Amino acid sequence: MAANVTSGRGKLYKVNSEKLISEVSYKIHEELTTEGTLNRWWGELAPTDSIRIEGGEEFVIKLEDGRKGRCYLQRRVNRALILVPLSRVFHIHGTGPLK
Repeated sequence: MAANVTSGRGKLYKVNSEKLISEVSYKIHEELTTEGTLNRWWGELAPTDSIRIEGGEEFVIKLEDGRKGRCYLQRRVNRALILVPLSRVFHIHGTGPLK
């Protein structure tokens, strides 16, 4: 299986909603099968707006290249920098294909 990494800016929506939650910066890892079809994807994203994520909510991310996919987010806190405000980063886990 081959892996592909895509980064850029995108948009985050709740499933079945046209309402934009936030613009985001993302880094997506895509695992491809030997036939070149998408097997699974995951990564990290950082919203440009301060957003509150509840556990169990499903989202749709629209990537810079126009592809989109359903996903779940898990909040991660970056504590690497002392005396700097905490930046919110989310682990993203795809639940279906990016298309």
